[in-house]
Amino acid sequence: LKAVAFPGGLLSFRVFDARYLALIAQCLRESQSLGVIATCTTTAHDHQQAAPQTERVGVRAELIKTDAQHLGVLHVRCRGMERFEVLSTQPQSNGLLTASVQFLPRDKSVSPTSELLESLRALINAIAALKAQGVQPFLSPFRLDDAGWVANRWCELLPIPLAAKQRLMELNDPLIRLKLVDEFLKNKGLINQK
Repeated sequence: LKAVAFPGGLLSFRVFDARYLALIAQCLRESQSLGVIATCTTTAHDHQQAAPQTERVGVRAELIKTDAQHLGVLHVRCRGMERFEVLSTQPQSNGLLTASVQFLPRDKSVSPTSELLESLRALINAIAALKAQGVQPFLSPFRLDDAGWVANRWCELLPIPLAAKQRLMELNDPLIRLKLVDEFLKNKGLINQK
């Protein structure tokens, strides 16, 4: 996808390509999850667009809801689970890829440190503001005492480039991820600098 999934996150997308419709149908039939991995486009030396490539780290996604809104279009909602690293890929005859992957360790549950509490308060305010607009962008339960969860939700909300989201998702240390988000929020004037 042209999106980065995060563990614990909600990912919604529309499927209309027959290959992906078949993939989702297979996942539903076999009660399987799927790997969500962002595409990245590399540029050749002669500045011509090269074929899209995938990132090396993605997130296993559990299907939580599918809805056929229109004929041939499926709206899919997934819950991000654990991260994985792609070890190798195998192209299929239909153009899809299957991959051998290695699951990466889950974030250690660690509380935001005192210097990161403004980021936590700002997320609480953002959740309240979105709820007032009738928007529920996150899945329950809200784990506001978990630095990784807080950082991941900010990464989903913030208008940062896809490549930056990918690098943040790949970080193994949830406190470093939240510190980088905190710096971004301070630099943009979204939270107070101390």
